[in-house]
Amino acid sequence: MEPVTVITSKPHLPSLLLPFSVEALKQPNLPSKLSLAQAPQDEHKQSASTTHKDLPSIDQTKQIHGHVIKTHFDYTLQIPLTCFRPHMSSAAQYNFLITSYNNNNFSRCSLKIYAHLRNMDVQVDNFTVPSVLKACGQCSVAALGKEVHGFVLKSGLDRDVFVRNALMQMYSECGSVVSARLVFDQMAERDVVSWSTMIRSYVRNRLLGEALELIRGMHSLGIKPSGIAMISMVNLFADLSHVKPGKAMHGYVTRNGRTEKLGVPITTSLIDMYAKCGNSAYAERLFNGLTQKSVVSWSAMIAGYIRCKELEKGARLFNEMLEESIFPNEITVLSLIIECGFVGALEVGKWLHSYILRNGFVMSLALATALVDMYGKCGDLRKARAVFDYMIDKDVMIWSAMISAYAQANCSSQVCDLFARMREKGLKPNKVTMVSLISLCAKVGALDLGKWLHLYINQQGLEVDLVLKTALVDMYAKCGDIDGAHRLFIEATDRDLCMWNAMMAGFAMHGCGNEALKLVEEMERHGIKPNDITFIAVLHACSHAGLVTEGKRLFEKMGLDFGLVPKIEHYGCMVDLLGRARELDEAHELIKSMPVEPNTVIWGALLAACKLHKNPSLGELAAKQLLELEPQNCGYSILLSNIYAASNRWNDVAAVRTAVKDTGMKKQPGLSSIEVNGLVHDFVMGDQSHPQAGKIYEMLAEMRTKLTEAGYSPNTSVILQNIDEEEKEIALNYHSEKLAMAFGLISTAAGTPVRIVKNLRVCHDCHAATKLVSKLYGRVIIVRDRNRFHHFKEGSCSCGDYW
Repeated sequence: MEPVTVITSKPHLPSLLLPFSVEALKQPNLPSKLSLAQAPQDEHKQSASTTHKDLPSIDQTKQIHGHVIKTHFDYTLQIPLTCFRPHMSSAAQYNFLITSYNNNNFSRCSLKIYAHLRNMDVQVDNFTVPSVLKACGQCSVAALGKEVHGFVLKSGLDRDVFVRNALMQMYSECGSVVSARLVFDQMAERDVVSWSTMIRSYVRNRLLGEALELIRGMHSLGIKPSGIAMISMVNLFADLSHVKPGKAMHGYVTRNGRTEKLGVPITTSLIDMYAKCGNSAYAERLFNGLTQKSVVSWSAMIAGYIRCKELEKGARLFNEMLEESIFPNEITVLSLIIECGFVGALEVGKWLHSYILRNGFVMSLALATALVDMYGKCGDLRKARAVFDYMIDKDVMIWSAMISAYAQANCSSQVCDLFARMREKGLKPNKVTMVSLISLCAKVGALDLGKWLHLYINQQGLEVDLVLKTALVDMYAKCGDIDGAHRLFIEATDRDLCMWNAMMAGFAMHGCGNEALKLVEEMERHGIKPNDITFIAVLHACSHAGLVTEGKRLFEKMGLDFGLVPKIEHYGCMVDLLGRARELDEAHELIKSMPVEPNTVIWGALLAACKLHKNPSLGELAAKQLLELEPQNCGYSILLSNIYAASNRWNDVAAVRTAVKDTGMKKQPGLSSIEVNGLVHDFVMGDQSHPQAGKIYEMLAEMRTKLTEAGYSPNTSVILQNIDEEEKEIALNYHSEKLAMAFGLISTAAGTPVRIVKNLRVCHDCHAATKLVSKLYGRVIIVRDRNRFHHFKEGSCSCGDYW
């Protein structure tokens, strides 16, 4: 297209007339391909006949903008662009600029123009408002959107269905589905777009029941939902892996003759839905039934095979696509790489990476980010970092992907280093970055760092959506601050099921069984239907609090009141609940009555209970089942040998440990971590590698002296080795949690809590010693072991010695 010459027949306007200057619009990094999706349409929008190919690019839009500023929006002067009709009014020029900036993804410029427009004597009509509302939604500026809504009501523009639809869309994109529904309910007249917009709003916010209710309402009125609405619904079923309503939607589409009309798009969505629900056969049938297959259809089916882990079929279909002379584009390869990351298909991901390099694809930021994410999820940090370092110009998304990769691998130092470098380069982290960082804090128990990140989010004014709020609740709970987690939960006014479940799981980890039960009741009062995860959390809470009767009642309630079929995880919780309460025979009977084959979770819970209550005969049975299921897992053999050792069956202990040694299996070592001044320090048993090892062992000696004076006697029965008592006592002194505790006492101020994370279950001796240390040193000591939290204070533990 020929360059546009700006007419400057009128003098420049003072710069104060606009909240920005023309020069400020001349920004670099503009998209290379931009177009307008629509132009204004009425008497004030004389550009209605403009075709897409005539619409201006962002550069042309800025030239037009410069022209209208310099000419004081003089509509008597023709703008030298075919997309502008001669003698456009000021209102039409404003509408055109706002729409043009919107559709070129420069919505903030649209909002600046609107701010100026309101100060001028220019009519704001029912064509200006929808474009402004679209910009508000794209920028998630709910406050300005509400102001525009107020203006709409005052000016009487709310009678226009087009304006109402735009209001619903704006509220939906700003995350206020309640406000969108209020607008919908107040509409005297609705068209199919109104219904479809509201349905898509529910879909965007993953409110499946409400979306289905609207579709039923449309059907009863004889209104057929738009193709976009139906595709949105199918995509939601795919994301949620809800195959039953997905099949119902498939039937509805077929019965109403929409499959033929919508053709490839709806069929492709159905292929994707069936694949994500694990039914590749249905997806394959639909794919084979397509008479015309687009590259998107091929991509959906290949991605479906990858999702279902049918990698050979996926590779074969990829080659068939190439034989049909249909070549994948960047979006195709991108979607396949994402699927590889989802299922951990590292080898296929590597092959796709090499395909990109061999076939001359430009390594765009989108592709590089997908590769970093895929390698990170597959555990290949070296390749992830290589792709990250290869990219010279990095945006916030690729930084976030690399940070997430390190966070998933618990590489806290690399995460902190990358985050610091990212900020040094002036990049503002997004929600993905912050969720990754906060999730890492939750994993390693870094409460101080988590609190700093929470403060940083507030100071930087980052948008805190439900995902980020839920991550913060989860972080505070997993870092030992259950009160902080509950405070955030109470402050949240827009809780979804995920946040309720996070709070429930937090109560379970801290042994707050009664609080978890109250939360279930509160959920029901709020009309929130619990799901499978809810019941796993509350049954876990009952198990750690010894609430056997309540746990049994909830297990029955799952099916009777909510129609949920207990999964193997729920049976695992029940076996654990009964086992901890010494009801080993009842737990075994429950296993035998299960409608599904018990897995390692079930038998593992029974074996742990047998160790706790010293039942070697049932423990042998459980261990035998476990070793058949996972012969390479030495943890089960170690548990069995510990059961034998507790019964002084040393010959059996020797036989089990010899078998473990012969197979080359290695026991997972105990590891305890403690965060001090934002850094996480790790300790193993007898560790002397720490720079302050000398001071740590001096504190250990001091602790041992004080404990002995207070009447503490080492519980040597937890050392399940055939050695003398003195050697057992020495071994007990240097358990990893005691080393971490000693370091915490010398490194933190008097009176401050000491927080420790251990990867294994805390032993009885360390539990007893920690209770006394909390009293002798006047400290609250919080220990998170593999099963739960222990809050030690003034000589007692929150678990009540039931763990």
